[in-house]
Amino acid sequence: MPHATLPDGARLAYTVRPAAPGATGPGVLLFAGQALAGSSWDPVVDEFRAAGPVVTFDHRGIGDSDDAFPRRWSTRDCAEDALAVLDAARAAGAIGDRVDVYGFSMGGRAGQWLAADHPDRVRRLILGATTVGDAHGVARPSEVLRILVRSDRRALLELFFTPDWLDGHPEAAEAILARPRSLPAQRAHFAASTDHDAAKALPWIEAPTLILHGAEDRMCLAENATILRDGIDGARLRVYPGMRHGYHVQEPKATVDALDFLTAP
Repeated sequence: MPHATLPDGARLAYTVRPAAPGATGPGVLLFAGQALAGSSWDPVVDEFRAAGPVVTFDHRGIGDSDDAFPRRWSTRDCAEDALAVLDAARAAGAIGDRVDVYGFSMGGRAGQWLAADHPDRVRRLILGATTVGDAHGVARPSEVLRILVRSDRRALLELFFTPDWLDGHPEAAEAILARPRSLPAQRAHFAASTDHDAAKALPWIEAPTLILHGAEDRMCLAENATILRDGIDGARLRVYPGMRHGYHVQEPKATVDALDFLTAP
């Protein structure tokens, strides 16, 4: 697995899957959520090859990446980490200069900064199950915070998926589970996600944007999707009835909608 080296010397593991035959897109970055490895996209990653070569990576402190953080690592710092991954993949000839970005949850928070700060690198943007931040959005309920702090495996998974579907798809549960390498890494991810505030950055986003969300998401309430749509010029919104935080894995239509957006002329 190749690694991208960041300005502070930390190394992030990334993977590039080749485009499917006939795909002509410049590349797709699938940006994982809080404390999730790039492998959290495994249940759907091959489908995105229809839009071009697909890049996934492990965040700092996750999977095969280094467990090294600046003193106060933020979602904006996470966006710069992702940019270094894109630079490495571009230098290897795997992707183009401008790519499509699909950010899920904390990856969507950081994706807002990536698109706002580097409009020359983001062709199209998808923001999934995410928020502009609690200061200008809708905070998650206190009982969800307790589940995150306790790291209750079953309760956490039921925030992502409906129980009946979860029982029938254990492989999805394994792919989505958080994989922090240390308690400090887990805390760094939680702090970055919780402190996120990109309200000032939304008007800077120039890339055509699609916002996707599960209607029954308690991890990030669906009202946040509407706030994002209203804050990003021309953004479109799709909400999936009955879906929770992991709509992108459970609801096949979400992948169809994402690919239709990424492959449109």
